[in-house]
Amino acid sequence: MQVTIEPTWKAILKDEFEKPYFKDLTEFVKDEYASTLCFPPAKEIFSAFNHTHFEEVKVVIIGQDPYHGPGQAHGLCFSVGENVAVPPSLKNIFGEIKTDIGSSLPHNGNLERWADQGVLLLNATLTVRAHQAASHQNKGWEKFTDAVIEKLSKEREGLVFMLWGGPAKKKGAKVDTSKHLVLTSGHPSPLAANRGYWFGNKHFSKTNEYLIGKGKKPIDW
Repeated sequence: MQVTIEPTWKAILKDEFEKPYFKDLTEFVKDEYASTLCFPPAKEIFSAFNHTHFEEVKVVIIGQDPYHGPGQAHGLCFSVGENVAVPPSLKNIFGEIKTDIGSSLPHNGNLERWADQGVLLLNATLTVRAHQAASHQNKGWEKFTDAVIEKLSKEREGLVFMLWGGPAKKKGAKVDTSKHLVLTSGHPSPLAANRGYWFGNKHFSKTNEYLIGKGKKPIDW
């Protein structure tokens, strides 16, 4: 795996790339991509970082695995390409945005427009085998993305962390709430949403109110 990552992140995470676990992870990912179909495409593994530079991050949304179906994952959590059907969780995200702030439903599920405004769309695990959910968990990605969250918590101020569902809440548990806004709710998956754990959380309006209060430009959701 060749780490092609935006220069500010490369500098911030320099020590992480030198650790034994990351070198082992690199070899694992290289072997997986050489021997089987994996997602996202290799050149898009670090897309979240390349779209949202370290000093430009305003909001962090934490997902789990990349989508494992053909053509879906492109390196941003919850996001899919413009010509791909919008997955159920993302439909529920868009539904909450519409009722929360009144914006119309978008034409596709590509969230690059969020990433380019400062929303870091970070999966806990950055790669996956095709059709095999969780197949690249516990190989080192979680340590890496924990380090990313820790760097943001310690070295930045006034960020919003959106933690949806148990795994995301656990992953963001060490975020410094004296410096950042942490918003939690159920996951937007149909299972959780239909039980009343997602809709009505108003995370998108709360985020923008907080950003404006910090003198930052709100996100055009």
